[in-house]
Amino acid sequence: MTLEGWEQTLGTGPLLGIAAASIAVLLLLIIRFKVHAFVALILVSLLTAAAAGIPTGEIVPVLTSGFGSTLASVALLVGLGAMLGRIVEVSGGAKVLADALVTRFGEKRAPFALGVASLLFGFPIFFDAGLVVMLPVVFAVGRRLGGSVLIYGLPVAGAFSVMHVLVPPHPGPVAASEFFEANVGILLLVALPIAILTWYVTSYLFGMWAGRRFELPIPMLLGQADEEAEKNPPKFSTVVLILLLPMLLIFLNTGLDTLSTAGVISSEQTDSAWYGLLITLGATPVALIITLLVAVAAVGTRGGRGMGGAHDVMDKALAPVCAVILITGAGGMFGGVLRESGIGEALSDSLSGMGIPLIVAGFVIAGVLRIAQGSATVALTTAAGLLATGVAAADFNELQLAAMVISVAGGSVIASHVNDSGFWLISRFFDMDVKTTLKTWTVLETLIGVMAFLLAWALFGVASLV
Repeated sequence: MTLEGWEQTLGTGPLLGIAAASIAVLLLLIIRFKVHAFVALILVSLLTAAAAGIPTGEIVPVLTSGFGSTLASVALLVGLGAMLGRIVEVSGGAKVLADALVTRFGEKRAPFALGVASLLFGFPIFFDAGLVVMLPVVFAVGRRLGGSVLIYGLPVAGAFSVMHVLVPPHPGPVAASEFFEANVGILLLVALPIAILTWYVTSYLFGMWAGRRFELPIPMLLGQADEEAEKNPPKFSTVVLILLLPMLLIFLNTGLDTLSTAGVISSEQTDSAWYGLLITLGATPVALIITLLVAVAAVGTRGGRGMGGAHDVMDKALAPVCAVILITGAGGMFGGVLRESGIGEALSDSLSGMGIPLIVAGFVIAGVLRIAQGSATVALTTAAGLLATGVAAADFNELQLAAMVISVAGGSVIASHVNDSGFWLISRFFDMDVKTTLKTWTVLETLIGVMAFLLAWALFGVASLV
């Protein structure tokens, strides 16, 4: 929401101070005084809104707007994804897939195999949806092989994050390419190898290191498989098709949207009934509900469980993820307060006139916006919008424009912390406290952003010689 009839009168300094103080208080409440994260986020959001001067009568609407807008996307994805994951898990399907990965890649390469699978799934699937679909497989592999959940979980989560922030047809890089008038096809060709290399170093290698340093047990959040079901598990091909189905459906949406943006599909075609139907079928919640129904029919009723048993499985899947959903929504609330308070705009205005090279400015501005308000997509699109005029005036070639998009995207993903809903998803799903999440996930996201930026900067330099 945007507050009508109210303008922020505080300067950049006081706003920066309020943001820093609010984050410090939040960390203090959660880490030092052991206040529940959901309660702490609500309390700090309320105090931050008041300190930033948001009108008293608008504070609660701002809080509920940030909470509701986050839940609008997250609650459906996490809820449906948890149901789907639990069906795959209890049917023995997750174990079948885990066994196949371990057999084909070897036990030592299992985390690598999980990460590669997530890179493939992450091409059209958003971070949240991909993570909840893959988690049962991650946990199944972890239970079989032993070791910290981070060894298996960080390569997977990092893969979805890298693909979501760097590679079209995800909304952030597509929006930035529109601002910079970059060619989406060239961006895809450039971003994909950068994403893969970045994932290998920052997610796979770092995940292996972090897993050895932080011994965290495999969470029981999604439960365990039914022993009877494991005696008569579904076929490997069936499980793979179930996991591929949401990817294929979602690709209808993101693929068609990319073609429309590139002008391959005309405006007349986008107004047609068939286009609208395919876009709807490919919307992530619709894709997940279709996949869930297919999974119930294909594997959910196995072992004499029937529809009644499948219903019980799905019902039990929701209770453990309620805390994940609520804490994630509260994180969105905190981020919403920081946005509505004008902190992001003040930071943008102060940084855009510093006179540093555009490719560096894009990374820095997006990074500061990310740290200030939490959303990678908001940081990316805001920074791209601020720099669009300067980029157009610079008359860059296509490779330089692609490098600009990746630079801004890199800045938008760094330093995931307590105002980022993704931070709380990782923390809750991996059963980590805030301190450990900061030492692992926050560091991983920062590594992703920095490495992507450095590769983009190198590409920009090479492209300037062409």
